[in-house]
Amino acid sequence: EEYYTKRNAVNLGIGGDRTQHVLWRLDHGNIEGIHPKLAVLMIGTNNSGANTSEQIAAGVTAIVEKLRAKLPETKVLILAIFPRGENKDDTKRLVNEGANAQIQKLADGKMIYYLDIGPKFLAADGTLSRDVMPDLLHLNEKSYRTWAESIEPKVKELLGEK
Repeated sequence: EEYYTKRNAVNLGIGGDRTQHVLWRLDHGNIEGIHPKLAVLMIGTNNSGANTSEQIAAGVTAIVEKLRAKLPETKVLILAIFPRGENKDDTKRLVNEGANAQIQKLADGKMIYYLDIGPKFLAADGTLSRDVMPDLLHLNEKSYRTWAESIEPKVKELLGEK
């Protein structure tokens, strides 16, 4: 509310979303009749149990392509998939990191941008604390604030705000 109400923002994410769900909604009216200046996209962690890094990156790529086609005046800020699992050896975290390595290449610095705020959630040794994500996947209230504060400078820049 603090960061996005004044911007008339809408959250189109749904808990449990996978890239396939977002693509379906984009094809079935989710963005009809809206003309946002900026779309912030963070998707893929729910795919990491069943899909490879390459498949997740392909899903994110398809979402970005669809957003660009349907909303050509809208800038897209892709956020790296957040870290999950207790440490750097967590299988799903490794899948997400592999996807991030690929999706960061989508940024063109003109209409598509990429930002990785994942390190803000990790301790210096790369571990993820239950104080940040109680189940090592979902953010708590404090961590949602970290998210908002971490992307705010880039959001302001892309919206042309001072």
